[in-house]
Amino acid sequence: MKANTPMERLYNGIVKENPTFVMMIGMCPTLAVTTSVINGVGMGLTTTVILTLSNLMIAALRRFIPDGVRMPAYIGVVASFVTIVEFLLQAYIPSLNDALGIYIPLIVVNCIILGRAEAYAGKNPVLPSIFDGLGMGLGFTIGLLSIGAFRELLGSGTLCGFRIMPEAYEPVNIFIMAPGAFFVLALLVAFLNKMRSRKPGAQKRHDCTQGCGSCGNMACGGRERQGSEQ
Repeated sequence: MKANTPMERLYNGIVKENPTFVMMIGMCPTLAVTTSVINGVGMGLTTTVILTLSNLMIAALRRFIPDGVRMPAYIGVVASFVTIVEFLLQAYIPSLNDALGIYIPLIVVNCIILGRAEAYAGKNPVLPSIFDGLGMGLGFTIGLLSIGAFRELLGSGTLCGFRIMPEAYEPVNIFIMAPGAFFVLALLVAFLNKMRSRKPGAQKRHDCTQGCGSCGNMACGGRERQGSEQ
């Protein structure tokens, strides 16, 4: 898969560099709003729209933004789109706007958006930047949806407001509280890491306690690093 193709940028954001489960960024809204599936998806899609539009605008203006004011310019672009999206939510989906609350304005300083602006959109053409923002946004949405689904199911016995668990099920309230967000995130990250380690061709860890001289693994790169340090 070639770099900078639409499919590569989508795959990168959703799987390879997923903001929630791989890069572990944007944790504030991830842990705060995922008490339900609807809140998680709403926050994820809102961030996706802003991220995609911001990447588009920043990539289009990248040759005209002086390096000295790069970050203030990025924040200005992001803040403009956040304001537009917030007004649209207030007008058409007020319940979601109320549920997400302060976390919508805080998208302005979300490290996912500013990070992609600095690392990718400010250095690449418009089309791949659009798909980079879309991929990262969808990866973020999938992360919030997954965490929200587990927390709502275990903490309330429902999904999207519909009763799933039997009437006899006693909700575990901790999962809709702050500690529950950390528990679910940790479990999902551990599960995904375990699945990745089982993939064919995944590099196995070797015991390096005896030093590189006694190690038979020529592929780990330790010998090269040891040589360069000497």
